[in-house]
Amino acid sequence: MKILIILPNWLGDAVMATPAIEALCTLYPEAQLTIVGSYVSIEALKHHPQCIRHYVDETKKGGNRFRNTYRFAKEIGGHDMGVTFRNQLHSSLLLFWSKTPITVGRSAWHSSFLLTHAIKPTYPSHLVEQYRDIAQALSQKPLLIENLKLHIPPHPYKRPTLGINPGATYGSAKRWYPEKFAEVARTYADRYAIVIFGGPNEVEMANDIEKRLEGTTVTNLAGKTSVEELCSMIGGLDLFITNDSGPMHVAAAYQVPTVAIFGPTNHTETSQWRNTKNVIVRHEMECSPCMKRECPLKHHECMKGITANEVISAVKNLI
Repeated sequence: MKILIILPNWLGDAVMATPAIEALCTLYPEAQLTIVGSYVSIEALKHHPQCIRHYVDETKKGGNRFRNTYRFAKEIGGHDMGVTFRNQLHSSLLLFWSKTPITVGRSAWHSSFLLTHAIKPTYPSHLVEQYRDIAQALSQKPLLIENLKLHIPPHPYKRPTLGINPGATYGSAKRWYPEKFAEVARTYADRYAIVIFGGPNEVEMANDIEKRLEGTTVTNLAGKTSVEELCSMIGGLDLFITNDSGPMHVAAAYQVPTVAIFGPTNHTETSQWRNTKNVIVRHEMECSPCMKRECPLKHHECMKGITANEVISAVKNLI
């Protein structure tokens, strides 16, 4: 049994697709997986023991994307079945041109005639459940979804460690403030070593926090880790404080106790999935969730109004 899986582009979304993937592997224990995705999603999920091939989708790069997608599909070849967790024309075309006989994706104008199954997930629901609903078309037996799962060993820290993640790749509206992260971290610096996480575009923010934590045991990893290293380092933490972001879902995959700060995004759809030790800090506002990359009202009150003391209290309740 060969299954072709097209992953979501974002790290967090790819991690939220893992319960559906694991459920398929439980039903088809001899399945051989081919996974296609963005660089970050592939780097996080390529370690699955049933993954025999993985491809970074570079069809956007150079030339005509339709032609690139056709050639890419021919390179990948046919599988027994395929699923795309992206709601996108070129992903549907990739499955269609691969000549895979059973294909499934989210219901859309393109999937309705390019794929054999176009699924409308139950809504409103968590994104993990929506991905389950899509993948369910590949089995007559119910797909039983469990926790998020990554197959990268967690890093063994030498002492209790608190990770803070002040970034969020999607946009500035999802980001709490560096001075507030620093205040929370300093409160617990006598009990934990501090590790700051961040991507290449978040180095300045991380450096700001590091300066504010002068005199404490702090390691600044912003812009210094691969995706695999990021997952491993988060997986070994004793405590994590983060915005709604890809690293937040990585922490959930390892059941790391987490305080997650939400502002413009929908916490009912993208909160940590089945992390038994997690607390969400958010303010109920008329304009939230707006789902915008930047605050359209220019006040950013959904995040600005959250105080360091609120997050400190959330950590106390968690530990």
